[in-house]
Amino acid sequence: MVLSKRALVALLPLVAACGPRGAPAPARPVAPAQPVAPVPIEYATATEAYLARLIAGDHAAIAVGFADTPTIDDPFGGAVRGPQALNAFVSARRGWLAVRSPRLTPGPVTRAAGRTVVEATLHLRHEGRAVDLPIAVVGDDAPAGRVRALRVYHSFWPLEGKHRVRPPLLPLDPTAHPAGAVADYQRALAAGDVAAIVATFEPDGYFREPSGAPWIHRGHAALRAFMTQILAGGGIGIDHTTVTDDGKTCAIEFNAVRFGKKAITPQAGLAVYERGPTGRLRAARIYDDVNVEVLAAP
Repeated sequence: MVLSKRALVALLPLVAACGPRGAPAPARPVAPAQPVAPVPIEYATATEAYLARLIAGDHAAIAVGFADTPTIDDPFGGAVRGPQALNAFVSARRGWLAVRSPRLTPGPVTRAAGRTVVEATLHLRHEGRAVDLPIAVVGDDAPAGRVRALRVYHSFWPLEGKHRVRPPLLPLDPTAHPAGAVADYQRALAAGDVAAIVATFEPDGYFREPSGAPWIHRGHAALRAFMTQILAGGGIGIDHTTVTDDGKTCAIEFNAVRFGKKAITPQAGLAVYERGPTGRLRAARIYDDVNVEVLAAP
C-alpha cells in the first residue's frame, strides 16, 4: 500500500510518539520559539528607501544614501543641510512619528530625467483619529542608487485642518515642458477652461486632492463639478520647476504663482499625472498646500 503525502503527514505525530518496537519515546524538552527577524526590504535607490528609514529613525542609512552633503527640503523641517542638521531632523521626526503608530503603504515610482519620484500613503494615529496622509518624495539621482537632494511634498490639511504656505524650493525652468494630455491639462488649468480640463481625462479618470481619500473626483461628471468650483475665480498659473516623465507617468514640481487675475505668494507643490490607455489622463494626484478653496471663493 502506498500512502499519500497527506496520510504520511497525519501519521507523523504517532510515529514521533513511539520509540523502538513501539515503546514510548522519552519526552524531549521543547525549545521556546525564537522570534523571526523581519526580512529587510531591498530598495533600488536611496529615494525609495527614505520614508521607511525616516520612520525607523535610521540616521546612518539616510546619511549614507547621499552622494554629498545631506540635503532635504521637508514640510515640517524646512531646509535641512549637512550632517548635524540631518541628525537633529531625523531625531525630531522619529520622535513625532513614534507616538503615532506610523505605517507606510508604497505607491507608484517614476524615474526619468535624472530624478526618482516616489508616492506613498503614510498611515498615522494622530490626535485620537486615523489619518491617511498622501506623501511624495522627489530625489535628484546620483550614481550607485544614491541621491544628491530630496524634496518631500504633502499637505498639512489632514493633520491640522489648515494649510501652510510653502515657499518655492526650486526656480522656474523655462525648458520644463510636459507633453500630450499633460500639456493640454496645464494650458486648460492656466486658462480656467473646465471643459478642456475634463476632456484631458479618460472617462473613468480621477483627480485626487492633496488631502487624499475621500476627496477623489472620478469620472467626467464629478470632475466637471469639482473643477467648476475650484476655477470659479479663474485659471491657476503655475511655474514648472522640473518635469519627470517616463512616458506613462509625468510628475511636475511647480510654484503656484497666480489665481485668476491675481498674483499669489508663490507656493511649492508637486502634481503627478498618470496616462491611461488612450493617452488621456487616468489620474491626477496633487501634493501641495495651496488653499484653492479660499482663493476660489467669491
